[in-house]
Amino acid sequence: MSGESKSGESKSGESQKPSWEERMSEAGNRIEDEVRRVIRYLNDEVVPEVRRNGSDALRSAAAEIERLADSMDRRRASAPPPHPPRDVPKP
Repeated sequence: MSGESKSGESKSGESQKPSWEERMSEAGNRIEDEVRRVIRYLNDEVVPEVRRNGSDALRSAAAEIERLADSMDRRRASAPPPHPPRDVPKP
């Protein structure tokens, strides 16, 4: 960095564009901040809501499975008995 201070200004006081390493570092910092924000949102808002409503969803699914099982039982009870096997020639 000849002729340039850490602030990105040259000795003459002109502002210089940040290097690609500096831009990547800044982008990385912003990404890390956003990831922290998303994680905080998930932990504070989404997870508690799923926990509150998760049991309702399970109960609803269980009721639907019970209806399906009842339907299967009714079909089996009303179905004609299976035909006896035909005589199959032995080899």
